[in-house]
Amino acid sequence: MDSLAFLALLRQYRAIAVLRCQNLDQALPLALALAAGGLRFMEVTWNSPCPGQLLTQLRQSLPHCQIGVGTLLSIADLEAATAAGAAFAFSPHTDQAMVTWAVNHGLPFVPGALTPSEIVTAWQAGATAVKVFPITAVGGAAYLRSLRGPLDNIPLVPTGGVSLENAPQLLEAGAMAVGLSTALCPSQAIARGDWDLITTRAQALVESLQPFTRRPREDRPVI
Repeated sequence: MDSLAFLALLRQYRAIAVLRCQNLDQALPLALALAAGGLRFMEVTWNSPCPGQLLTQLRQSLPHCQIGVGTLLSIADLEAATAAGAAFAFSPHTDQAMVTWAVNHGLPFVPGALTPSEIVTAWQAGATAVKVFPITAVGGAAYLRSLRGPLDNIPLVPTGGVSLENAPQLLEAGAMAVGLSTALCPSQAIARGDWDLITTRAQALVESLQPFTRRPREDRPVI
């Protein structure tokens, strides 16, 4: 999947579920529960247990979903994630060498930034989109809205404190998509294996974002 295809799909679905689990036995049923709720983008954090193995398992079990990786900190991480079949990659920071590597290898890459200068630097380096992190620590939707004026040509994906309640507000403020972790998948629910609750929360998120989704008229969405 190239960067243009990644952005087109992201405009359709608007949400990325960030998977944070203690072990592989939790991760697969968690991903299945999220997919049952209608989510189609999932991010495996690279500091999870056995992230490459998990990525491979999810690609096999959820072929209709886009499975990527996050929390990448180096080119070595990018190389390993690409070898494991990542559809896209996120990092919490901007490293121009990582952006260049991703561009040269055709991997949709979304580095993290916070200030206008950092966001523009990431975009000019060749980022597919820019992760605004941590969004709620600096004002949430109000901060994002203030960025959109001068930076309305840059696709922004806020993460860090995004919840079911504020996700629609962030899209209304101009986000291309949002990334959710513990607010979508409470650690207590994961620990007790309450996958029905996770599915219900995923369904609620998908329904709340319906006004912002953009689906092709002629064809069914490409997944």
